[in-house]
Amino acid sequence: MNGPIVSIAKELGFEGNSFLEGLVVSIFIGGAFIGSITCGSLVDKLGCCRTIQFDTVPLILGAIVSAQAQSIEEMILGRFLVGLGIGVNTVLVPIYISEIAPTKYRGSLGTLCQIGTCIGIIASLYLAIPSENDPHWWRTMLYIASVPGFILALGMQFSVESPRWLCKAGRLDEAKKVINNLWGSSEVDKAIKEFESVLKNDGDDLNSSWLELLEEPHSRVATIGGALFVLQQLAGINGVLYFSSLTFKDVGISSSALASLYVGLTNFAGALCALYLMDKQGRQRLLIGSYAGMALSMFLIVYAISFPMDNEISNNLSILGTLLYASMQKSSRILFEFSLCSLFNISLCYRYIFTFAVGAGPVTGLIIPELSSSRTRGKIMAFSFSVHWVFNFLVGLFFLELVQKFGVAPVYGSFGAVSLLATAFAYFLIVETKGRSLEEIEMSLNPKFQGKRNSE
Repeated sequence: MNGPIVSIAKELGFEGNSFLEGLVVSIFIGGAFIGSITCGSLVDKLGCCRTIQFDTVPLILGAIVSAQAQSIEEMILGRFLVGLGIGVNTVLVPIYISEIAPTKYRGSLGTLCQIGTCIGIIASLYLAIPSENDPHWWRTMLYIASVPGFILALGMQFSVESPRWLCKAGRLDEAKKVINNLWGSSEVDKAIKEFESVLKNDGDDLNSSWLELLEEPHSRVATIGGALFVLQQLAGINGVLYFSSLTFKDVGISSSALASLYVGLTNFAGALCALYLMDKQGRQRLLIGSYAGMALSMFLIVYAISFPMDNEISNNLSILGTLLYASMQKSSRILFEFSLCSLFNISLCYRYIFTFAVGAGPVTGLIIPELSSSRTRGKIMAFSFSVHWVFNFLVGLFFLELVQKFGVAPVYGSFGAVSLLATAFAYFLIVETKGRSLEEIEMSLNPKFQGKRNSE
C-alpha cells in the first residue's frame, strides 16, 4: 500500500501530510467497524444470501468513487464505503459457510474463506507492482477492485440460503430441499428435528435483541469471541508484519510490492495446509499449537536482538522468527516442528518466506459461529468482529510509537507474553467443535437443554 498511497497523495494534493495519508488508510477500518456491528441485525432479518447481495452495493460504489476521486474527501468516502462492505462480509461469510457446510467438512470448508482471502491479496499485490513505475496506476487498480462485487452479486443469486435461517423463518419446505441437495436425503429428517428442537427452546423469531448477549449462554460465547480477537491482535500479528518489511529490505528485497507478493504467496501455502488439518487436528489443538509457536517465535526474535551475533545470521534469525510467528497463525504444532527444523537448513530469503504461512489456520473466525446459538449467531459475530477492528486499529496506531519509545525487544517480548496467555486461554476455555453439528454444540452449552435432559 505504501507505493499507491504515495501516488494518491501526490495526485490529490496531500503529499507529505502524514495525518491525511494515515486517514485514507485507516478510514477503511472505521467503515469495517460500522459494517460489522450493523450486520448482526441485517442477517437475522434478510438471511445470508440477500444480505451479501445488499452488501455488494458499498463494495462496488466505494471502489468506483475511490477510482474517480479528484479530492481527499472523495477518496475518504470511497475508502469508508469499501470498509463498510468488508466489515459486513467478514461477519457474514463465516456464518454462511458454517450454516450450509456438512458437519464432517465444516472446518475445511470454513478454511476456504481464508484461502479466498489469500488469493485476493495475491491478486491485488500482483496488480500493485506496476504502480512503482506508473503514478496513475492506482486508479486502474481501484476500478478493477469493483469487479468482484459484481461477480458476488450475480453469484449469490444462484446460491442456496442457509437451511437453519429458512427453518427459523418458517420456510420449512425450502429448508428440507436445501438440506437434501447439500447434505443428502438421509440427513433431512435428523437435521430438521435438531433445528426445531433448538428453535423451540431458544426462540423461533427473527428479531433477537442485543440485550440477549448479556444472558447465558450467549454472554459467555460473546466474551470468548471478543477475547479471542483481542488476544489475536495484541499478540502482534499486524505489528510484526509492519516491521517485517524493513527486515526484508535488509537482506536485499528492495521492492516492497514484490516482498509483499512473496508474503501473500506463502500465506496461501499456509492456508492450504490449514485446509488439510482443520478437521483432522481440531480447532482447540490448532489454537494451542499456533499460539505456543507464536510465543516461541517472538522470544526467538527478542533473543536475536538482545544478543547480537554475526550480521547475516542475526538477520536470517530475525526473519525466521518473524515468518515462523506469522506462520503459526495458519496451522498446527506438527507444521511448527517442520518450521523449527527449517532453522538449520533454510538460507535463502524466499525459503524463509515460505515458512511464514506454515502455522495456525483461521480458527478464530470459524469457531465463534460454531459456538454461537442459532438465535444470536449474527449478533455475536458482529460484536466479535467489531472488537477485532478496534484492536486492529489500535495496534496499527501505536506499534511504531511503542517501538521507538521502548525498542523492538520489549515490544516483541510483550507479544510473546500475550501469545502464552492465549495458549492458556485456548487450553482452558475453548470447547472442541470438530465433528459436531451446530445444534449439538448449542445444546451442550445451553443450560436449558441440560436441565431438560436431567429432568428426563
